[in-house]
Amino acid sequence: MSPYEQLDTWIDAHFDEEVRFLQELIRVPTPTPPGNNAPHAERTAELLKAYGFDAEKFPVPQAEVEAYGLESLTNLIVRRNYGSGLTIALNAHGDVVPPGEGWTKDPFGGEIENGKIYGRAAAVSKSDFATFTFAVRALESLKAQLKGSVELHFTYDEEFGGEMGPGYLLRNQLTHPDLMIAAGFSYEVVTAHNGCLQMEVTVHGKMAHAAIPSSGIDALQGATKILNALYAQNELYKQVTSKVEGINHPYLNVGRIEGGTNTNVVPGKVSFKLDRRMIPEENPVEVEANIRQVIAQAAAQTEGITVNIRRLLLARSMQPLPGNKPLVDAIQKHGLQIFGEKIPAMGTPLYTDVRLYAEAGIPGVIYGAGPRTVLESHAKRADERLELQDLRRATKVIARTLHDLLGPAV
Repeated sequence: MSPYEQLDTWIDAHFDEEVRFLQELIRVPTPTPPGNNAPHAERTAELLKAYGFDAEKFPVPQAEVEAYGLESLTNLIVRRNYGSGLTIALNAHGDVVPPGEGWTKDPFGGEIENGKIYGRAAAVSKSDFATFTFAVRALESLKAQLKGSVELHFTYDEEFGGEMGPGYLLRNQLTHPDLMIAAGFSYEVVTAHNGCLQMEVTVHGKMAHAAIPSSGIDALQGATKILNALYAQNELYKQVTSKVEGINHPYLNVGRIEGGTNTNVVPGKVSFKLDRRMIPEENPVEVEANIRQVIAQAAAQTEGITVNIRRLLLARSMQPLPGNKPLVDAIQKHGLQIFGEKIPAMGTPLYTDVRLYAEAGIPGVIYGAGPRTVLESHAKRADERLELQDLRRATKVIARTLHDLLGPAV
């Protein structure tokens, strides 16, 4: 058999074990918030130890974690050194959004039904803890003369922006790979993604009894004018288009609103949180300045209100770096062979913590186990699921790609 066939055969023979590994990862809850994620890192390290993989643990100092709004956070690095050559990092995140309502399965059960595994992070992205771990195990099963190194980066801060996940590892010079592959889906290799600006806007007025509303200043009326101005701006964003395939135009979403004290009280304070997605061509500084200006102009239409604006997150776009071509070429070649269809290289409107590697000058791509779209995966919705055959096939693609970059010529 060729090395590729040997890799495929090993993965098939150990696939039930890979699925059990993923089930164990799903069964340790990591909803973020509140973000008590250190126990999952401990369990992951324990499971990896059984495969002979020693995970270095990098707990983020508690004061930093709490100031960031989380409870506990430990990042993991597994280093597999084969000799001189490239170091390739494989990154997946273990933090997840809370389950929410509407599940028909246990969100932390890892149940299997009709060839799918269900659970929060089944698709995004505990699945790629399994993809990447078993791809490396398959590679090493060949006992071939390899060169370079592989590092598994299992981090726990994608949902909050990544600064305490990959950002912490890179800032503290705990790693600096030559190339990286981050958790993704199986039917496309992502080379660029949107940026994201999140802000909290608080509108202050003056509370008053609803029987004498003129004695107060209605913060909700002021907030409504601001929201209308932002939604009008959102329509204008449709006129701005990206040249990156897979990315259309900027857009804005207001995802949370709260305020007021009772039905019979003029609301004295209203706050809302907005999410502004930025295409790769946009300048984040200019985007933020523009939104602040729109808010200020709309607020001026309501006499007596004041507005506080707090930036919650600024995640820059992932820009494609020229050095990622070997990854793109290998994944596309093996994706075609394993999936029987072309794997396009493209952008995605999502944002991820992968941008932090790109900002550090490390070329990378996003590829892993998952369906064609986020919608199909139910990521961030009830009944998140993953086709097990996508997990199997993506593991083969990653193992073959690692062999191309680190192994002897085929």
